[in-house]
Amino acid sequence: MTRVAATKLRTSISELLDRVVHHGERVAVERYGKPVAALVSPADLELLEAIENRMDLEAARKALSEPGRRSWDEIRAELEDGTRTVLVATIGRRREVHRR
Repeated sequence: MTRVAATKLRTSISELLDRVVHHGERVAVERYGKPVAALVSPADLELLEAIENRMDLEAARKALSEPGRRSWDEIRAELEDGTRTVLVATIGRRREVHRR
C-alpha cells in the first residue's frame, strides 16, 4: 500500500488517483505518520460496504435471537421518541469495533 503525508496530498492527488483507478492501488493518507484516510477504488469501497452490511445483518440476527426480545411496535415507539434501542446500540458497537 502506498503511503502519503496529508501535506503532500494536494500536490500529488492527480497521480495518486491515477494509481488507484488504473492500477488498483490503495493509498493511505497519513498525519504525523499515522493513517487518517485512504484512497481506494470504487470496487474496494463496494466490497467494504458489503462486508459491513453482512456484519450488521449478523449482529441484528444475533440480537433478535436473544432472550427478552421486544416487539417491532415497542422498538418503533422508542425510535419515534428519539431514544436508542438495544438493537441499534448493539449494531453500532459492532460496527465501531470493526472500523478500528
